[in-house]
Amino acid sequence: MGRFDGETALITGASRGIGLAIAQRFVADGGRVAITARGQEALDAAVATLGGPSVAIAVAGKADDPAHRAEVFSRISDEFGSIDHLVNNAGINPAYGPALQTDEAVARKILDVNVIGALAWSRDAVAAGLSSTIVNLSSISALTAAPGIAFYGVSKAALISLTQQLAHELAPSIRVNAVAPAVIKTNFAKALYEGREDEVAARYPLARLGVPDDVAGPVTFLMSPDSAWITGQTLVIDGGGSLSPVG
Repeated sequence: MGRFDGETALITGASRGIGLAIAQRFVADGGRVAITARGQEALDAAVATLGGPSVAIAVAGKADDPAHRAEVFSRISDEFGSIDHLVNNAGINPAYGPALQTDEAVARKILDVNVIGALAWSRDAVAAGLSSTIVNLSSISALTAAPGIAFYGVSKAALISLTQQLAHELAPSIRVNAVAPAVIKTNFAKALYEGREDEVAARYPLARLGVPDDVAGPVTFLMSPDSAWITGQTLVIDGGGSLSPVG
């Protein structure tokens, strides 16, 4: 018996990287998943790795597109009948550099996808009968100054606040939590470590960068009955990077 037998999760941004790792862990524990991303070909490949259409369906589209969201929930209803969990993993960061140098149009787009998108997916999931949990993918950049990815950090800080608000509003029936990973070895984060991985890894007490499975385990924990008395929290996943010795 798996922790998620008979349950369905929607995971956005899940054709690869952290999202796909979460989907793999959820399916391995007995669940079924609906995954989204922008590219259908990559999604189809992901479905194959997950075990095919009996346990996984995929719908391509833009995370901030209302029509795409409507199609996703329609497919979930048709294929699986109900939805138990939502993982808001879709995110973008088209701007690198200081916050004051971020173009306002780009800043709005980051907020549209990373924050408003998570709000919209959550609202639509609740309307579709979401029964158990929401987990939001924030970032360690939300908790401190983040040179190079400044406005991305701003958006992820807003996502933590949204997590707290939704946890309060949706209790006791739905639990809402977040995770805040540091640098994870994915294509999305490649600009933060490519060509200097050893140098970046040396900043972490655990002496390596994170990998997608390092996030998938904590996320599925927050989706599971093992975390039944946890809501409104943000779990930092950073290899000890936020430790600050005294003296």
